[in-house]
Amino acid sequence: MKKKFYSLLLLIAVSALVSCSSSDTGNINTDDPEKAYFAAKSNYDKGDYLEAIDDFNLIKLKFSGTSIIDKSIYFLGMSYYKREEYILAIYEFETLVKNYPSSEYSENARFNMAMSYYKLSPAYNLDQTYSRYAITEFQNFLDLYPDSKHARSADKRIAELKNKLAYKTYKSAELYYNLENYKAALVYYNNILEEYFDSKYADDALYGKIQVLIIKKMFEEAKKEIKRFEEIFTSSEFLSRVKTLKTRIPA
Repeated sequence: MKKKFYSLLLLIAVSALVSCSSSDTGNINTDDPEKAYFAAKSNYDKGDYLEAIDDFNLIKLKFSGTSIIDKSIYFLGMSYYKREEYILAIYEFETLVKNYPSSEYSENARFNMAMSYYKLSPAYNLDQTYSRYAITEFQNFLDLYPDSKHARSADKRIAELKNKLAYKTYKSAELYYNLENYKAALVYYNNILEEYFDSKYADDALYGKIQVLIIKKMFEEAKKEIKRFEEIFTSSEFLSRVKTLKTRIPA
């Protein structure tokens, strides 16, 4: 959370610099907020996102108390999103959902904030902070908008990200297993079974845990986990191996 706090402070500073720059380069030459929004949105619709960013930033400064401010912030965020500047997009979407929660753009802003974190999620072997943020934001979105047209997409991405986190943990477990550090391997297998049991690596983890328990001669616990495996993972590729392990436990 501290990292996120300091990141947001940096974003505020960056946004302020962008806004100041925009006040010199924007194309908004009207005192009518609706006309200003129309001009900025026209640039967005044409795919001229740099111009749109300049215009929407100027609108934020010039028309902050008007009825167009929420949709201007939303399309400013979307302009950054389209340019794959996801950190800046997140800042604008978060500004919208916090300051204008009843806006008609709040639902899409919250979804696209989660999508921005999703886009920032790196390969499994790298730091997964953004993946965890994405899962949290997708879940927040589903809690608020369970019937949204984006609900299925949010569910799908949560599952994908959980599989990535589970795989990262599984690879750590396998590393320790191969190094014969069975105590550490058990910690990682248990982590998958506790946090990512709904991932596709749950049966891998339980199979690995059973192997470790037998190696450590923890036979009673191994029997319980074998029973759990046989009851839950009836179609797993590891089922036959688990049955073989079962024969190695002293009666």
